[in-house]
Amino acid sequence: MKELKEILENNKDKFGNIIPLDLNKEKLFVFDFTKNNKDLQKINISSAEEFDKYIKGVLALNKATVGIGRYNEDRIIYRHSSLFGTSKSELRTVHLGIDIFLPTGTKIFSPLNSEIHSFQNNKRIGDYGPTVILKHELNGIVFYTLYGHLNENSLKGKFEEQRIKKGKIIGKIGNKKINGGWPEHVHFQIITDIRGKKGDFPAVVNIGEREKYLKICPNPNLILKIYNDKI
Repeated sequence: MKELKEILENNKDKFGNIIPLDLNKEKLFVFDFTKNNKDLQKINISSAEEFDKYIKGVLALNKATVGIGRYNEDRIIYRHSSLFGTSKSELRTVHLGIDIFLPTGTKIFSPLNSEIHSFQNNKRIGDYGPTVILKHELNGIVFYTLYGHLNENSLKGKFEEQRIKKGKIIGKIGNKKINGGWPEHVHFQIITDIRGKKGDFPAVVNIGEREKYLKICPNPNLILKIYNDKI
């Protein structure tokens, strides 16, 4: 992973935007989904509608056009689905990607020349919903990027090993009815070892697995290039 991290750091000028906005020119709000955010204790996180209302309300209050959910954050927002574990010891809370909160229908682009590794609709409550995984090669190193919480049309017409050029649309953000029950956003994640999985990969792991998975999934900001010290 160290080798990939260095390659990504040294090739920042080669990455395109994954959304139709320059995240360094937009008004961003970086969310805190940890236990330190007392406002989360005032809402029913188990309710998709209430959580969605909270996200949109915070963005409006701060006059922000884009919301950001942080990488390597130990979150308390995964209570509404048994998907994340039922006991304290197995509860998965550490986030391995970066979330970008934007409206339903926002286009998502490939940041590099790539091919479709896999895709599927992960339909369980709390899951990704429609998901696309791209395979990339840079300086001889193969790695993957995952895009979760898309709409169903994002999966149409795709096939494995399909070539996707940098800047081409790979999908659009879905709504909470089909994206696993989440506020509208795309989950973006880098993966160095896909471990035989297709159309899916853990987005959240438990504390005991944290260091192992952070080595497999480096900071997505290496590609996003958001210059904000809160991320």
